[in-house]
Amino acid sequence: MESANSIGSGAPPTSVSVPVAPNASSGTLGSHLARRLVEIGVSDVFSVPGDFNLTLLDHLISEPQLNLIGCCNELNAGYAADGYARAKGVGACVVTFTVGGLSVLNAIAGAYSENLPVICIVGGPNSNDYGTNRILHHTIGLPDFTQELRCFQTVTCYQAIVNDLDGAHELIDTAISTALKESKPVYISISCNLPGICHPTFARDPVPFFLAPKISNQWGLEAAVEATADFLNNAVKPVIVGGPKLRVAKAQRAFVELADASGYPIAVMPSGKGLVPEHHPQFIGTYWGAVSSSFCGEIVESADAYVFVGPIFNDYSSVGYSLLVKKEKAVMVNVNRVTIGNGPSFGWVFMADFLTALAKRLKRNPTALENHHRIYVPPGMPLNYAKDEPLRVNVLFKHIQQMLSGDTAVIAETGDSWFNCQKLRLPENCGYEFQMQYGSIGWSVGATLGYAQATKHKRIIACIGDGSFQVTAQDISTMIRCGQRTIIFLINNGGYTIEVEIHDGPYNVIKNWNYTGLVDAIHNGEGKCWTAKVGTEQELTEAIATARDEHKESLCFIEVLVHKDDTSKELLEWGSRVASANGRPPNPQ
Repeated sequence: MESANSIGSGAPPTSVSVPVAPNASSGTLGSHLARRLVEIGVSDVFSVPGDFNLTLLDHLISEPQLNLIGCCNELNAGYAADGYARAKGVGACVVTFTVGGLSVLNAIAGAYSENLPVICIVGGPNSNDYGTNRILHHTIGLPDFTQELRCFQTVTCYQAIVNDLDGAHELIDTAISTALKESKPVYISISCNLPGICHPTFARDPVPFFLAPKISNQWGLEAAVEATADFLNNAVKPVIVGGPKLRVAKAQRAFVELADASGYPIAVMPSGKGLVPEHHPQFIGTYWGAVSSSFCGEIVESADAYVFVGPIFNDYSSVGYSLLVKKEKAVMVNVNRVTIGNGPSFGWVFMADFLTALAKRLKRNPTALENHHRIYVPPGMPLNYAKDEPLRVNVLFKHIQQMLSGDTAVIAETGDSWFNCQKLRLPENCGYEFQMQYGSIGWSVGATLGYAQATKHKRIIACIGDGSFQVTAQDISTMIRCGQRTIIFLINNGGYTIEVEIHDGPYNVIKNWNYTGLVDAIHNGEGKCWTAKVGTEQELTEAIATARDEHKESLCFIEVLVHKDDTSKELLEWGSRVASANGRPPNPQ
């Protein structure tokens, strides 16, 4: 298990002083939960009030190191906790029983798919109502309180029903520690009448968690390293490809050690972007099959050995199952297992341990990197356009590229922003987040709120399509209320473009909004917010300059008008391949 100080940049040290509460009878369940959240690195909790959680919210507000952020709906609160966890290592949200819990469920499922420890807290029924055969409001009208629990069981790694004070301390601590150890969301339901009641088990501040570090099986580690080194040292032009599970394995530093020692070119899977340093001299781009970065896919697929570190292969990342990689040439390094070709396979070998040990055993081999240098041609720049010519998407992203630095982070919404943002070259320390495995449209609004709250030293650049924005637009108001200074590029092309390229139909066209007018109405003169609507390159450059100078401390919302068929070439290719995979006929019976 990881030590407590490894959960994220906001995590506390493993050992801190533990003062005894001045009044041993004053400790309550609510204060214990609040202190636990602070202790694990949570400074902000995203919430929506409801009658079952109001007393609990009072106790969270009373904790001076905890900031309660009210969101417009539960879905966005969950997305915000997801974005916060990406930046801080752990996030938390609080909603009310069933009507709130089932609303936040989709966001928690997304966090589960991305291996994010999110503490989802629900204000539950009065403890006296359990087992009474009563029907409560906010339920489906049955005297059974387990519906919400059963829904959460499939998308959380632990569930705690706290309806008794005697066991509350253990249940809460087990839930939170399990979230940190498993790097998955957990569900905690707390009866609405319990948070303010004193109990002897909460008589002192909580003793800090000690999470025992996960240690590899030493024999398995040595065997895995020896077999992998033999495999790779006999290869002519091996490469390394980083995947999304680098985050949960906390192996980014070990990945760089392996790259430095081996001399191999390094690529990243699309869902791993932001986890591999793109300023590294051996970085060659994104490996995404037919829609890879130019000259990257050719180097990876022509290699005679490839090391995939923390990969997830699904229909999206494999471009409709069309990757030209062969199992017998691959070393698959997962969070706690290493498999070489068609075998052997070694269990309880942890990624960071393995990469660090393997780095010491590899012969330096830059052959594939030299091949890449020989064939590489720098990308062409978009053509200069006539004054007042309609803006094109590739010109927009040329300017976004110029905005990036170590003081920025990019949030990419599901859709064509996946492909356009994927082509951005990230400077050192520039953050990058998107949700590829779950792909829930609208995720980015809440996630931007949470990520920006966790990284106040960075300016967030969010790229959001109009269709996605319509799902979750309300929490722009929360960003303004929190004083955030994000720059949002709202790409208005009149519909669900990613769906158009998979399978078009009238259902992909949406009602156009006056997006800047909407945000102005939400702003309502309270807080710092600036909007602009642009349709040409000159208007875009002027808007960006204003956002970065005069309104550098404001939330800036720039609506970008583009043609409905103006998409990346990668989306066109990817969409046709995914459509082909989706449309496969049934196998013969």
